[in-house]
Amino acid sequence: MRQIQIDGLARTMTGHLPLLEYADADAPLAWWRGALVIRQAFVADVKRVARALQPPYFVVNLCEDRYLFLVTFAAALIRGKTNLLPPSRVRQDLHDIAAAYPNHQTLRDADIEAALSAQARVTESFATLKIAHDHVAAIAFTSGSTGRARAHEKRWSELVMGARLADQRFGFRSRGVAVVATVPAQHMYGLETSVMVPLTCGVGVVASKPFYAEDIRAALISVPAPRVLITTPIHLRVCAQSGLKWPPLEFIISATAPLSEPLAREAERVLGAPVKEIYGCTEAGSIASRRRLDGDTWQTYDGMSIVETPRGVRLRTPYPHNPEVELTDVLTRLDATRFELGGRHADLVRIAGKGASLADLNLKLNEVEGVQDAVLVAPECEGDRSARLIALVVAPEIPARAILESLRARIDPAFMPRPVYKVERLPRDTLGKLPRAELLALIQQLRSRER
Repeated sequence: MRQIQIDGLARTMTGHLPLLEYADADAPLAWWRGALVIRQAFVADVKRVARALQPPYFVVNLCEDRYLFLVTFAAALIRGKTNLLPPSRVRQDLHDIAAAYPNHQTLRDADIEAALSAQARVTESFATLKIAHDHVAAIAFTSGSTGRARAHEKRWSELVMGARLADQRFGFRSRGVAVVATVPAQHMYGLETSVMVPLTCGVGVVASKPFYAEDIRAALISVPAPRVLITTPIHLRVCAQSGLKWPPLEFIISATAPLSEPLAREAERVLGAPVKEIYGCTEAGSIASRRRLDGDTWQTYDGMSIVETPRGVRLRTPYPHNPEVELTDVLTRLDATRFELGGRHADLVRIAGKGASLADLNLKLNEVEGVQDAVLVAPECEGDRSARLIALVVAPEIPARAILESLRARIDPAFMPRPVYKVERLPRDTLGKLPRAELLALIQQLRSRER
């Protein structure tokens, strides 16, 4: 039954597909600057911005306001353009993309606001705009947390099907949820959950990108129940430790980094809602989910399967243009649709002849009482028997020796960090990830102070 359902879904991914699958003109699309934007008004805004776009084929969409991002994203599509979604706003990343795609136009919030203010919003008869199924709607880039960012094309049919599969798993449309997201729309996780889900599943999204716990709470209160929070472990920890009273939530989704069981348990207790996780990657998008408190096993989305091939464990998808994907993580395959994670290939380190996953070691370090945030950085030269991991720790109330003492009961002696640097904050990006280049630069600064 599942395969028939997915086969039928795949057969609809041909020809032209609507920009808005949910065709009720008065249904919510977004809450923007204190007001509800219905889908009819959104279409009018999209057309206003589309008329203002310049000839270049690529649009570098740097809008931080989620509604302005949505309008720009859609305007580019109906003009036959492709959205470039940088992994960050770091100058070097933007320079690299500009060099690789010279035929581009860069758009920020101020540009879209100017386009909207230059023309009055005209109420038109609501009509669903359509986009070719094989149009490259976006080019997403890996985060660069383990190396140089890589580009991945995303066709419109792939993005639409991904949103439908997520809706099958979580029931966004059937529950009629309002979405609040702390993640940027440019990231694949943010694009799928806070852009494609509203476009495809007929739900509304809050335009802001709240960062602090009180801002997240205010965004949730600003919309009617049922509410869903799309977030990351770093934001989830901030919320759980805030001491605030939270409005009712239907459920919470976390992604971009492994979620520890203690944090998931505390978050569910404080926020009063189940915490679910999405597993995915830029190459394939979201592919599986789990509730952390139900165990370690991930369940793939319908139509996706984990297979063993001569090239190793791979993912098979229902996407015609991307049917098989090599995953960057080490997976333990339980059966075709269930697996456990063992960390990224790039996260596997070998010290003194022993191997371990940095992701697992980082979870153990962050579980030490008194540690607010921490990361272990692998040595530059693996295989050096004298090399040690380096710890960067935010823990103002406890000394480094206490951290090491607690770690001795949790990890193999080969992976005990030397040295342990206590810092005020870690250089996390907007997704809570830690680009390796930023970590190495911070370590260099700390070492220079010791000389």
